[in-house]
Amino acid sequence: MRGLKRDAYVLFATRIVRMFAYGFLSVVLVLYLADVGLSDTVIGVLLSLTLLGDTVISLWVTTGADRIGRRRMLILGAVLMLFAGAIFAFANNILLLIIAAIIGVISPSGYEVGPFLAIEQAALTQTFPDERRTGIFAWYNLIGSFATALGALAGGALPHFLQRAGTSTLNSYRAVVLAYAAMGVVLALMFARLSSAVEASKTDAPIPQTRFGLHRSRGVVLKLSALFGLDAFAGGFVMQSIVAYWFHIRFGVETATLGGIFFGANLLAGVSALAAAWVARKIGLVNTMVFTHLPSNVLLILVPLMPNLPLAIAVFLLRFSISQMDVPTRQSYTMAVVAPDERSAAGGVTGIARTVGAALSPALAGVFISNPVLMSAPFLVAGGLKVLYDLLLFRSFRSLRTAT
Repeated sequence: MRGLKRDAYVLFATRIVRMFAYGFLSVVLVLYLADVGLSDTVIGVLLSLTLLGDTVISLWVTTGADRIGRRRMLILGAVLMLFAGAIFAFANNILLLIIAAIIGVISPSGYEVGPFLAIEQAALTQTFPDERRTGIFAWYNLIGSFATALGALAGGALPHFLQRAGTSTLNSYRAVVLAYAAMGVVLALMFARLSSAVEASKTDAPIPQTRFGLHRSRGVVLKLSALFGLDAFAGGFVMQSIVAYWFHIRFGVETATLGGIFFGANLLAGVSALAAAWVARKIGLVNTMVFTHLPSNVLLILVPLMPNLPLAIAVFLLRFSISQMDVPTRQSYTMAVVAPDERSAAGGVTGIARTVGAALSPALAGVFISNPVLMSAPFLVAGGLKVLYDLLLFRSFRSLRTAT
């Protein structure tokens, strides 16, 4: 982390605020929508529409960021967070919620959504040498996981204390949604402090006018996008808000305890992301992605098979202790295999593929959870598909090596 420029520290700070907001909202989002009166199936569809809307917005924002301006597009993303949070807080009409879900930026998973990640990492990549990329991205993911952990803890605790003070359950959840909207304002102000150094270099050769901003690396990016989309489709079955709801339904876990569970899970995820840089230097980026991800997916399958809450939590936390080691390595690998003037577009296209994949599965997860017989199916389906992704990734890219 030594020697980073001021803009890099601002981007690390925006990552903290944003991931805190995502973790803060994700613990109670499904509980809030259920309290508003939506059925499990409708909630699943709404979550899918939320992610599909993020896909459309992200496609436009990330592929145009290098031309229109990275700082402008980051501010726009923050404004869309504010918009979505405000509508979700004050509207219980399904049509208004659908509009906010499609246009705004809402994270039901507790993980990155919207255009932020691709643009921030493209800006970060040009501020340090290539050999530091995986390490910097590891720290970037570490602080994001820690921020998500603190957000989940606070998002679970706030409704608990508000309810003890006499606030209704619905209004206690609404307070969390309003706070999420306020964090969009904070992000917009922080992004406004970025300098022109974060923009795409004007001294580079003109960017070829190609589809989605890709030229030389299009084939590699599309192949990666297909695989990342499969992984995200699997992950959409077990996004944080759905897992929180599953723990609540299966074991009767209250919001404060849910916040504690996801606080621990995201702390472990952060540490595992930091360890990824060291492992990648030993065995390579692709091997790190695959050989740390496979055992975590086996553990994911085991979670619903546990007979009681303590064992389910233990296996869930053990899974998180290794599950995120593929994240900084995946991001670093994507930046490494494309040309510098394709980085925003490559990050955007692969990110959009992940968002599309993740958008399709919550609706199915909602159907599963609404059926007592199939309530645990999301874990089993997600784990199985993720194992398939790992095997396909290793087969396709084990021979394409890059600097770590």
